[in-house]
Amino acid sequence: MRIPRVYVAGALVSGREIDLPAQAGEHLVRVLRLERGHPLVLFNGDGGEYAATIASLAKRGVTVQVGDVRAGTDRESPLRLVLAQGIARGEKMDWVLQKATELGVERIVPLITERTEVRLDADRAERRLAHWQAVLAGACEQSGRNRLPELAAPVRLAHWAASLGADAGRRLALDPAGDRRAADLPRLEAATLVVGPEGGLSDQDLAILRQAGFDGLRLGPRILRTETAGLAAIAALQALHGDL
Repeated sequence: MRIPRVYVAGALVSGREIDLPAQAGEHLVRVLRLERGHPLVLFNGDGGEYAATIASLAKRGVTVQVGDVRAGTDRESPLRLVLAQGIARGEKMDWVLQKATELGVERIVPLITERTEVRLDADRAERRLAHWQAVLAGACEQSGRNRLPELAAPVRLAHWAASLGADAGRRLALDPAGDRRAADLPRLEAATLVVGPEGGLSDQDLAILRQAGFDGLRLGPRILRTETAGLAAIAALQALHGDL
């Protein structure tokens, strides 16, 4: 029997009844057609997960009974990986965030680069962040992760690069002319990966990154799209240094 996983933003306490978020409740009732007493798994992003059962179904929402904490639920990669992604248009950015979450990225930074075409004023940036946060939660529900990747606010590349500290680990920027390959890197415990938007990283972007200590990382002889390149690099790094 399939046991759905549901993200709940808030405290989870064994023995209590809580109302599920409206969208999650509607999915359980209208799409999955679950009934009272059906088991669920709840998580709130703090690393644990709880058994639960549907307590009541109503037009106004779904109430669940929170059960015990489930043991052995740590599914995080030993490779602490930050993805700094040049903001891509529309569904491409959603795709990158979703798949990067599935692949175990710890933190995601939406970057504004010289060739970024998406323009975000304060209101639009706030709406996009809320939407992206929902994408991350959905990816965690599907993939079994119990910790949501940290999502930073959109930031200009130069400002972000200048703010990095020692915890950035190995600094890598995707560059078709780069002199590093994933297979040639020494054993990594942490890394920060920069991926350009649709037009790639400009010469100015690359100069800023080199000054900040980034090495150029190439992914073979072919030029990959932004929605492919970062995910391919993450998968390679996780296979070589993580848990794939």
